[in-house]
Amino acid sequence: MKKINIAIDGYSSCGKSTLAKQLARELNYIYIDSGAMYRAVTLFLLQHNINIQNHDEVIGKLDEIDIYFEYLDGNSTTFLNGKNVEKDIRKMDIAKQVSHVAIISEVRQKLVKQQQHLGRDKGVVMDGRDISTVVFPDAELKIFVTAEIDIRADRRFQELKDKGIESSLEEIKSNLRDRDYIDSTREDSPLTQAEDAILLDNTSLDRASQLKKALEWAQERIEMLNSSSGS
Repeated sequence: MKKINIAIDGYSSCGKSTLAKQLARELNYIYIDSGAMYRAVTLFLLQHNINIQNHDEVIGKLDEIDIYFEYLDGNSTTFLNGKNVEKDIRKMDIAKQVSHVAIISEVRQKLVKQQQHLGRDKGVVMDGRDISTVVFPDAELKIFVTAEIDIRADRRFQELKDKGIESSLEEIKSNLRDRDYIDSTREDSPLTQAEDAILLDNTSLDRASQLKKALEWAQERIEMLNSSSGS
């Protein structure tokens, strides 16, 4: 049975990662959180007091950064230079800076190469901002996820609260607006819906309903691929 790659793009806190993780689990595919990779780079830069606005300083540190994922307790966990940083990269100080790091072309080039290498053998579900348009332009299934900003802010607030991370709803909403603008207007690989991506507005959908739709689309693509190849 041949496998496909699934690319999921969309705005911040619209449920991309949740959907990607669920799809990967259902299909027994590998889940790659591209957003976590950019957050990990941001964490490294802040830990080493690098001025994010000074792109030459940032570029000079990229070779010191090693990011990989391991499954711990059934969850994909982000490691930065051998240390589990999954909780650290979800904090608000990282969220405020990550879009500024992600606009740096050399950062994107480094991580895109890593991401493409991870997906070379298919069977990958990856979410982010430019997965359909840059990382996996030939992905067999592309999904663009969106939701109203009030819903997104509330979901993010609850997510952080459940993880024991303090935040305010207004601060989160302001951060989402800023990130939407930066991600959509950056010169290098801006956030945009690929022409062949399926739009998934989950404003009124729960997680189970969202997964059901996406799983149906994935199974259709997998069946088409295997039927056309005679497998």
